[in-house]
Amino acid sequence: MAGQSDPHLSIFSAEEVEFIAEDEMVEIVPNLRMDALNFICGDFGPFFPQIANQVPLWLAVALKKRGKCTIRPPQWMTIEKLTQVLEAERDSQRVFEQLPFHYVEISRLLFDHARDDIPDVYMVRSLIEDIRDVRFHKVETSLETLNERALALKINNLSAMEVNIVRPFVGRALQAFYKHDSPELIPDQERVLDRRPQVVSNATRLSYGAIFRTNGCLEF
Repeated sequence: MAGQSDPHLSIFSAEEVEFIAEDEMVEIVPNLRMDALNFICGDFGPFFPQIANQVPLWLAVALKKRGKCTIRPPQWMTIEKLTQVLEAERDSQRVFEQLPFHYVEISRLLFDHARDDIPDVYMVRSLIEDIRDVRFHKVETSLETLNERALALKINNLSAMEVNIVRPFVGRALQAFYKHDSPELIPDQERVLDRRPQVVSNATRLSYGAIFRTNGCLEF
């Protein structure tokens, strides 16, 4: 799809989507004792050697870079589970399997920073790429049903990246269908663009994520 390579067709950049995904919780196994860490977003720890703990992904990556922990891959990042998901995605042309909303961003961050903690990392990466490709093909197939009589489009279980790429295209397509019949119902594009978030800071993580998250359901 064009949106995969053209950032201007997406509501958020890939970096912004990844930033939101960094708040997802993952499990780490510390290799040293450390007092609790206190942040605006919450308190994490204390940490003890070889005792698992739940922390946000951004903190897990930071500790991993300093050699203070290993990161346990999520349960869905196994060859067995991913193989099942891939087979199910291929078997159904309309139903999307339920995956973590940020599965693409989570896996990318773990591949980049905790590759040595992922068993069979190359096979896991290959399966995730295959799943992503199959799902994009299904999205394209779903979009082929759009026509001038369409009043709405609903696709369940899409991921953050998929929603981010598809939403602008669908919005413009529906506007094109409506503009001749009911031009007064079409929002001013300049006002819509003015509402796009320009800067993301730690202080706005919660509200920004709330704007973006749609529970994997694309609706218009």
